[in-house]
Amino acid sequence: MNDSRRIAHLDMDAFCAFVELLSYPELQGQPVVVGGRGEYQPVRQPDGNWRFARLRAYTGRGVITTATYAARALGVSSGMGLMKAARLAPEAVLLPANFDAYRHYSRLFKAAVVAIAPQVEDRGIDEIYIDLSASTEDSLALAQRIKQAVREATGLSCSIGISPNKLLSKICSDLDKPDGITLLGTADIPIRIWPLPVRKINGIGPKAAEKLATLEIHTIAELAHADAGLLQQHFGRSYAAWLHAAAHGIDDRPVVTHSEPKSISRETTFERDLHAVHDRSLLSGIFTGLCESVARDLARKGYVGRTIGIKLRYEDFHTVTRDLTLPEPTADPVTIRRAAGECLRRAPLAQRLRLLGVRIGALSSSTDRSRFAGQGQQTELPLTPLPPNQSDSLDDHNQR
Repeated sequence: MNDSRRIAHLDMDAFCAFVELLSYPELQGQPVVVGGRGEYQPVRQPDGNWRFARLRAYTGRGVITTATYAARALGVSSGMGLMKAARLAPEAVLLPANFDAYRHYSRLFKAAVVAIAPQVEDRGIDEIYIDLSASTEDSLALAQRIKQAVREATGLSCSIGISPNKLLSKICSDLDKPDGITLLGTADIPIRIWPLPVRKINGIGPKAAEKLATLEIHTIAELAHADAGLLQQHFGRSYAAWLHAAAHGIDDRPVVTHSEPKSISRETTFERDLHAVHDRSLLSGIFTGLCESVARDLARKGYVGRTIGIKLRYEDFHTVTRDLTLPEPTADPVTIRRAAGECLRRAPLAQRLRLLGVRIGALSSSTDRSRFAGQGQQTELPLTPLPPNQSDSLDDHNQR
């Protein structure tokens, strides 16, 4: 392991939930769950106070975007179904997600970090890796300075792990949450890392952890000392080698400061299954909104794209995609909407829908900002049910 490297992983604390608390500071310390739709928006009372929805009132099949630590203590977690969470924490406050606000605060905290340490790899809305190897500043002092800059820029707290590589730093940033700093060297691995469950390693998912458990491997220490032949027998040569290396804290991946996105997409899962005919007006508005959101994302990131696609998931969970390639790249919402509509005409619509998505690929950078100026007009959604024998098979290039 290269101990000359200093890699930090910065993870915002309960990010979406804490962004919401900036607007509703009276909820500090309370169990708060973010998820669901706009009908659970807080209502201002005549006396100036807010009336908040409670999780017990939720009906639907949405999932938790995030939750405060007080809510997590009651057993709820990100990705959990809201109905299940309501059984665990019925009195928790329910707030609808506001992704525009989360993206705004995401940009703020990342800009604050880059001003101090410019070698940053963006890993999502609430986390980044930072290469601190070139800095001569003490790790603890540097982490404290970064945390203070993030707090001044956003009013939010974050947790930072610093180690010789990305794998270990990702684990470390979670060890002393919230608002923590964890510094780790190679010599600390047996004490700080090995006692942890194998799921703490980013890259070991539920299925792999379940298979490891059948082999009586539960902790990272047990994985580190597992027989290489046994791992290879059950996981294959490549993944077994990675498991062994990860358990020993070995990771040579660089911090990638720039990468081109392959596509930009937006999708939504409906609270109830929607029918192409009976819910035509509602679906049309959602469809147009997704296209406009994709266009705004393109404008903000400075891209145009040629391949427009849609994603449909039906009530039986079967998923299909359709796409088409335009003669010229675009970021115009009207063009995107029209092309996505053509894709929709080629998709089966006899079943009810539970998810709808719009995607644009074959991206290229654009310096012609005037492309992004048009807001477009809403066009009619081509939602006409196809005959029952309409094929829903996909071409090879559509398999994803």
